[in-house]
Amino acid sequence: IEAARRLAERMITDGGTTPEERLVYGYRAATAHRPQPEAQAVLLDGFQYHMNHYQNDRVAALDLISMGESPRDETLDVVELASYTMTASLILNLDGTITKE
Repeated sequence: IEAARRLAERMITDGGTTPEERLVYGYRAATAHRPQPEAQAVLLDGFQYHMNHYQNDRVAALDLISMGESPRDETLDVVELASYTMTASLILNLDGTITKE
């Protein structure tokens, strides 16, 4: 979770201004290539699902992004960071990330 949170922080701060740009940034950082349109749609749907979930449960969002030894970036929105963290976790666990197809 901590690795996903750190990638999520980079996605937010360095990845652009829209969720689409940030998701492509995170995917490219992990796999070294752009996601196919179908994969990008899945990532965006998952991100939006997590945004809806964490908007209704900020305590769970804070619990998630507080895991690990490195401190979280407290300037970032808790709900947004938790949502990108969950999406970054998915990216980091893709076969293409692990095996570098």
